[in-house]
Amino acid sequence: MTMIWGGTFVVVHHALNYSSPMFFVGCRFAAATIAVGLLSYKYLRGIHLKEIIAGALIGSMIAGGYGSQTVGMQTISSSESAFLTALYVPLVPILIWLIFRKRPHVMTWLGVLLAFIGLIFLTGNGFNQINLNTGQIVTLLGSFAIAMEIILIGYFAGKVNIQRVTVIQLAFASVLSFASMPFVGEHHIPAFSWELLILAVGLGLTSSILQLTMNWAQRSVDPSQAAVIYAGEPVWAALFGRIAGERLPLVALFGGLLVVSGIILSEWRPRFLNRKQHQKSTHTI
Repeated sequence: MTMIWGGTFVVVHHALNYSSPMFFVGCRFAAATIAVGLLSYKYLRGIHLKEIIAGALIGSMIAGGYGSQTVGMQTISSSESAFLTALYVPLVPILIWLIFRKRPHVMTWLGVLLAFIGLIFLTGNGFNQINLNTGQIVTLLGSFAIAMEIILIGYFAGKVNIQRVTVIQLAFASVLSFASMPFVGEHHIPAFSWELLILAVGLGLTSSILQLTMNWAQRSVDPSQAAVIYAGEPVWAALFGRIAGERLPLVALFGGLLVVSGIILSEWRPRFLNRKQHQKSTHTI
């Protein structure tokens, strides 16, 4: 799944030759809504208000995350976008701490630190100053939205019907993407082209498959293990980007390596630290 997911960055980057960002995101999730809706039509009866609220909240984060990612790719490469987007993994426990007051593990902080150092190298800045360009800033904001998407999915899991909420969230993501077009300077609908239609439908089908695969696979894969597996996404994106002709500087590739390493480190739980934490908890009791 991460191999396919990583490949979508290059495809989206190519699609911007035929479409404006938010219009393409809207088309992409409209196609995904139709695909998942056809697969889940028998579950769509009896939709509850809670499911509509859940779908609306998750869908707004999807629109914000993927929309920001696509807008950012107007000025940065698909490989760089993938590395920056992957920062959502260590952001999840930090946002959970801020929202639910659940303190992150010490390894999470170490992973965030390593990922931040990698971010400095990846964006081509020195340690004496951090000067992000517009595309990088927008993409980083998108990583926050994707982190919130994961948190919301986890919060509503077990409380709503997954099939119904998936259709609702994809529909909301599409509608919000179209509605946001004037606010990001997209005042005209791109001219029709078969290339745009094929790319939008293809990525829509890919998004629906990825969503269904994630829901199925994480029934038997621990979230921490899944997070480490997801760290392979930007690696695949960089590989496909290089095949497509992108050439990141060596210092940027090193920064990307630190980002991925930070993500994996943030999910690592050494036994000796867990033992100390358990002893501390027992002593407190």
